This record gives sequence, C-alpha cells and structure tokens, in this order.
Amino acid sequence: MSNPLIPPMIPRSVIFDHPQMDHAQLSPNGKMIAYLAPAAGKLSVWVRTIGQADDRVVAQDPRRPIPWAQWQGDGEHVLYLQDSEGDENYHLFRVNLLGGEPQDLTPGSNLRALPLALDYQFPNEGLVTLNARNARLMDVHRLDFAAKSNTLDTENPGDVLLWLADNELRVRAAVAQVADGSFVIRVRDADGSDWRLLDEIPFADGRPRLVAFSPDNQCLYVITAKDADTHRLVQYEVSSGAVTTLFEDPEYDVERVYIEPGTRKIGAVAILREKLVWTALSVSCEAALRSFKELDPGEFSFVAGTGRGDALILQCQGDIIPDKYYLYDLEQHSASLLFHTRPKLLDYTLAAMKPITCTARDGLQLSGYLTLPVGIEPHGLPTVLYVHGGPWHRDRWGFDPVVQWLANRGYAVLQVNFRGSTGYGKAFLNAGNREWAGTMRTDLLDAHDWAIAEGYADPERFAIFGMSYGGYATLTALAWTPDAFCCGIDVVGPSDLTTFMASIPSYWEPMRKLLEERVGDNDDFLKSQSPLYRASAIRAPLLIAQGANDPRVKKRESDQIVDALRESGTEVEYLVYENEGHGLAHQENLHHFAGVAEMFLARHLGGRAEAPPDLPGQ
Repeated sequence: MSNPLIPPMIPRSVIFDHPQMDHAQLSPNGKMIAYLAPAAGKLSVWVRTIGQADDRVVAQDPRRPIPWAQWQGDGEHVLYLQDSEGDENYHLFRVNLLGGEPQDLTPGSNLRALPLALDYQFPNEGLVTLNARNARLMDVHRLDFAAKSNTLDTENPGDVLLWLADNELRVRAAVAQVADGSFVIRVRDADGSDWRLLDEIPFADGRPRLVAFSPDNQCLYVITAKDADTHRLVQYEVSSGAVTTLFEDPEYDVERVYIEPGTRKIGAVAILREKLVWTALSVSCEAALRSFKELDPGEFSFVAGTGRGDALILQCQGDIIPDKYYLYDLEQHSASLLFHTRPKLLDYTLAAMKPITCTARDGLQLSGYLTLPVGIEPHGLPTVLYVHGGPWHRDRWGFDPVVQWLANRGYAVLQVNFRGSTGYGKAFLNAGNREWAGTMRTDLLDAHDWAIAEGYADPERFAIFGMSYGGYATLTALAWTPDAFCCGIDVVGPSDLTTFMASIPSYWEPMRKLLEERVGDNDDFLKSQSPLYRASAIRAPLLIAQGANDPRVKKRESDQIVDALRESGTEVEYLVYENEGHGLAHQENLHHFAGVAEMFLARHLGGRAEAPPDLPGQ
C-alpha cells in the first residue's frame, strides 16, 4: 500500500529540462530584458520588452546550448559566448535585436575568449581576454563593435592570472603568480605606462580577487586574506599602496560585492554563511535590502542594472522553490516578478535543505547540508553523499536539481564542505593542500559516519556521487575504504593525478604553480594520491560518465580506470558522450545519464525510478 505522505515522483523531464527562462539581463535603458531559454531544444538568446509579450529568439545554435549572454551598451545588440562540442574554446558573438547572422568578434581556431569589461558607458567598445598570441597566455584585446574587430590592448608578460579595467575602460590592474608561488598585484597609471608592484601576497593567503576601481579611479577594491584569516574587502590607494579594510567577517570570506552601476560606488557586500547574507554599504542599498526582505524569504543576488542605476534585476533563490527573477525600481523601492525559471516544478513538493555541522577526526569543524526525502521517517534511509567539484568551491543552500531529484527518489542527500572548500577562511582552505586523497577524503568519510551515527543513514545503503573533483572523490573513497559505500557514480573525475596534471589546458599554465601547491608537484606523490593505482581494491559497483571533448579532465582519465576495473572484475558501467566536454550541456545527454544513474541507484539503494530514455542515435 502506498504511503499518502510521500509526494508523487517528479518526472526527470521536469527536473532536468532547461529552465523555461533564466539568466535575465536588463537592457541599458531598462526597457527590455535579454534571457536564455530553450529554442528547438537548445538554450538560446531571447529578448522581451518589459510589460509586453513580444518574446523572440535573436540567437540560437542547433549544435549546442548557449551558456552566456549580455547586452552591448548600445541596447541594440546582444553579445553571447559559444564553444564547440564542449572544448571551452569560447568565441564572443554579436547579434542585433532582429536576429540574423551573428558576427564572431573573436575569430580564429583554438582560441579562448572571455569577457573582461562590457560597460554601458562605452557602447561601441569592450574588453576581452584572448589567447590569440600565445595559447598559454590570456592577453587583453579591445573590441570595436562597429568595425566588428578586436586588437591587442595589453600583453600578458607570462604570469598574469587576472586583469581589471578601470571606469574609463583602461586596463590598470593585474594579479600574477610569481616564481616562489606568491601572488602580486600590479597597477599602472595609464595605458602604455609601466606596471608597478602594488602589493605582494603570500601563497598561503590565497589568490586575491580584483573587484573594481573607485568612482574616481584612484583606489582599487580587492578581496584578500592578507593579514587576516578570512578574505575581506579592502581598498588600496593606487598612488601610495595604503590599505583600508572596508568589510570583513571573522568566520566567513566575503563572497560578493555589488557595485552600483550608476555611481560606481560599493552598494553592498555578501557573506556566504549557511545562507547568503548581504550588508548594505550605501544608503540606496540599505533601503533596497529592507524591501527585499519583505518581498521574499529566499536569498537575493544582484544580477544587472541599467546604465543610469535606477532599476535592476534581482535573482531570488530558495531550497524548495526554483529561482525567480524580479525587476526592482530603486527610486520607488518596488518590485515586480519577471518570471519563475522552472514553473512546472511549482506543482510538486520539494525537499528542504537543512544546514548541518559535524566534526572531523582531527577536531576540525565541518559544515554542510542534509536534504531528507519528504514523507519518509528520517531514520535508516538510503543515502547519497553528493560531493562538490572544484575542489576550491563549496556547497550552498538553495535549489539544486540533482539534490531534489535524489530526495524525490527516496534518498537522503548529504553534502559536506570538506577542508579545501572555499568560504571558510584561508586556514580551512590551506588545510586541504596536497590532501586530495588524504584528509579531504577522510572528511567525507567522517561526514558519512556522522550521518550513520545520527541515525539518518542506513550503512548498508550508502552511495557516493560526484562530478569533477567529486568524481575523483568517489573513486578514492571506493579505493581507500572499499566497504564504506555500496556503490558510486563518477562524472568526469580524474583517476591518475600524474596524467591529469600533465594534460591541463594550455591557458591554465600560468596557474600551474598554484595547482602544484594545492594538488602536488612530483609524480611519486601524485601517484600515491591516485585511485588508478588502487583500482584492484575497488569492489563496489561503479557508474562512470565522461565527455569525449573534456579539456580539463581528458577522456583518458575515465578510460584507464574503466580498463583497470574491468580487468579486476569490478562491475562498472561506462557512458561516453561524444559531443560533451566537462559536464553534460545537451538535454538529451543529461536525461540519458540521469535515467541510467537512477536505475543504477535503484538497484543498489532501492529507491524509486523511472525507466531511462534511449539516447538518440543509439
């Protein structure tokens, strides 16, 4: 007899379809939005006049979803990024509001272009980083939209990781990593003038993040942990190097800084605690934040404002409701709902994400989230430890399609921000250095043991699942502790850190020293941290998925572990998606993988499942 308290199974098509609308951007004059939405099954660029139902597609690619779009400052064109088959060699395209043939502003082969500065005050030009001169180095190129061309603006001397332009669209700040591993901030006073050292930051303090220049271009805003444990927002006086702390938190890093588009002043700063918490640093943002709290109980993010700064778009996120976008009038302090990203999910019951803490075996406090299936007694549940990628990233509260899918199928979902995760200060981050298969792995195991000890998890029905570093963590967990998990799912996870480090993308070369400090710098050590060399110890069944064109974790990483597992007789199912890179962007591939994974988990954990779809062409 079915349990009436358990909500209906949510179709995978509802959970994993592209959002109906997403990534809204407000036009420079505030009269239109550009957004991403499906067209012919692929995310495409649409525009709409606010208050009207005149939605239309202006750019689409039948071969692959478009991941990013932004207005040109003239309000008559939209810019977007696209790569080829997941290779992450992005080109920047431009299209007018009537659609038509898009213009490739960064033509060439084997190039990677990323936007650096697109400022509404400069409607006919912009800045991108581009590795056209040297595949290893990201120079800055200046775009001339009218001429549909780009020219070299600022050359990378060989060690620059990040660039920043001032409010006059001049490249005047850079972060580089020098030979001893430390980071330096360099500045210059004008185009063509000499670069000079503004500050030097030890490796242990972490890479600084350049935020913006002050309205008068005399000061530089930076997020850094120098002279503090957590990353704080500071202001450097460019002429003297004098530093002033603008905002800090004793436990958590500064996560975001909102720069008011009209004034170029700092409006608000966000700390990601258990949830995202904003603090206003301007009068206008103080009033706006009060209004936001009355508007919706979820988290807010500032998305995009007009060139005048009189209106902006807000993204609201919650754990049991998909994201929403609002248009906010800063003068009237009023908001109107633009759209729900996934309105079909509003008809279903989602599972709440609960913040949790546990203690690692060496006493380090770990934070994370536990999502329990609705309508089921929270005791002795089949459980999935879902490990985030990066690994220099962190799990956060809010709607996650994978988490909701797993919980709806009857599984408890455990997420833990193991040491090496970001957001908790530099000591917590550095505790993960060269510990990929060490204490980072045992933190996950300690969270596993916590869930069992608290009574939530059934120790005989406990799976581990992750993507990228999370895929690697799946392999290491099964190789080092063969009896801890009954099965695992690895998506684009490296299996041998020697081959992984030897094949990083060329444009990662300037950050090789950072990778060596955090992962390891010699083959013997890297092999000691690699599950490939312990593959014979793996006994739990595995599902492995890989994109054939992945530039970060090459297909070889999955091929070699699958070969080793099959040779030792371990059950392994291997999915290769020929038109994917580092992850699954195509809907048909995501639906196929989710269907296979759902059946795999049902066999080993006993949860609910829909039949998997056939993959087109098979």
